[in-house]
Amino acid sequence: MDAANRPLLVPPDFATYAEKNGIFDMYKRLLQQLLIHKPDDPLPFLVDLLKRDNDDVPQIVLLGPPASGKRTIAKSICNKLRTAHITAENLVAEAEVELRNEAQSYLDKGQEIPLELWRNILKERMSLFDCVKKGWVMEGFPCTREQAQVFQAIGVNPTHCVLLDAPDTVLVERASGKRVDTETGDIYHTTFDWPSSTEIQSRLEEVPGYSEEAVISKLESYHRHIDGIKRCYEKVIKVINADQPKADVFAQVFSYLTTIPRSVAPHTPRVILLGPTGSGKGVQAALLANKYNIVKVSCGQLIKQAVADESKPGLAAKTYLEKSMQVPDSIVLTILRERLAQLDCVSRGWVLHGYPLSREQAEQLDRAGFTPNRVFFLNVPNDSVVERLTLRATDHLTGERYHMLYNPPRSQEVKERLRCHPKDREESVRGRLATYYTFQEELNDYYLEAQHINADQDPHTVFENIESMIVNPLPKQYDR
Repeated sequence: MDAANRPLLVPPDFATYAEKNGIFDMYKRLLQQLLIHKPDDPLPFLVDLLKRDNDDVPQIVLLGPPASGKRTIAKSICNKLRTAHITAENLVAEAEVELRNEAQSYLDKGQEIPLELWRNILKERMSLFDCVKKGWVMEGFPCTREQAQVFQAIGVNPTHCVLLDAPDTVLVERASGKRVDTETGDIYHTTFDWPSSTEIQSRLEEVPGYSEEAVISKLESYHRHIDGIKRCYEKVIKVINADQPKADVFAQVFSYLTTIPRSVAPHTPRVILLGPTGSGKGVQAALLANKYNIVKVSCGQLIKQAVADESKPGLAAKTYLEKSMQVPDSIVLTILRERLAQLDCVSRGWVLHGYPLSREQAEQLDRAGFTPNRVFFLNVPNDSVVERLTLRATDHLTGERYHMLYNPPRSQEVKERLRCHPKDREESVRGRLATYYTFQEELNDYYLEAQHINADQDPHTVFENIESMIVNPLPKQYDR
């Protein structure tokens, strides 16, 4: 086949299906579990993993010094996500009898539980239904780098690690007012978090081991080990200032938990830029294409090129263009499909602007197999759009474009040569704005995960906002 005359068209279905269903991430996860567990018979082991209804469960480690609010935040996270709450204490208390008795014997002697015993206890706990199906939040554990390494060796690798941090003086002050509910184990504070119920107040007692001397001793131990633990979780850790109101701390923690770590799985950018005329879609598409070597696809330019090439859909479109009529969706989609299915678009990815203009067109694009993985609305006030477009003009001798406000001509001679395109007259601009807003709401409803960008600012600032949402996964929506 002569690629110059008839470019190779690649069906987009495989890449779209694989990305939508996480095929590459699934391969990575299965191989990772094989290397960790090294089963004697790999096939039944892999089948068992694939039978799990949900592999994408929260796996969170919450660390911090004493009195930093770990218990309060951990319980809030568990209530929000309905996950298992794991601590060093309940790991021992809920272990099977033989493991529990062995661990308790060390605790009774005032000795540390050996790493191998912790390994067996945690391995047994992580195999239970609640951890497998709902996920877990591990509070204040591991306590040392050695424990963290043992946990990693058995496959206990958190997707998120949160470290609550505060000055030691603040922590000592907090500890002195700390009280515990003897029935529920909930933590309160005489100054910052006193319960309104008199019944709960009557049950509160001082927390054992939280005298000033005891807290200082615990802080010394914490600072001795925390740097080693942080190195184990350096790719997933987030340090959050705990010296602020509890609601603010939780909001920051939960915001971090909704982020998704970058995946090394193959990813082909398929980006759609939507917005009113003059919002800078073409500029942003060019910036993305230049930096990331993806294909810039302008629907308007494609139609013009098809007409110039006198292709079959181009000749069909020409009839409508000559009569200043809108080209039917079927013809536009045919032209667009031929371009997006070419090898460069499939292999490198694409950024599309000028299409879709309505929900119907968006649905047709999806049915054709070209489902975007990022959609951006570039929002600009109408007055700014009118200012951008009506004040621009072109020098017909040099072809250079000017803007009377942002890029005025340097000489009167050039200024006198400038010509304004008929489509940039105010009535024409406002007509195109009205057309865009007619369909904007239905496009918003269709692309529910689209990101809205304030495009009424410097183009490179807009580009940085778009870029940050392309290179990083979008936040996770927890439907719990």
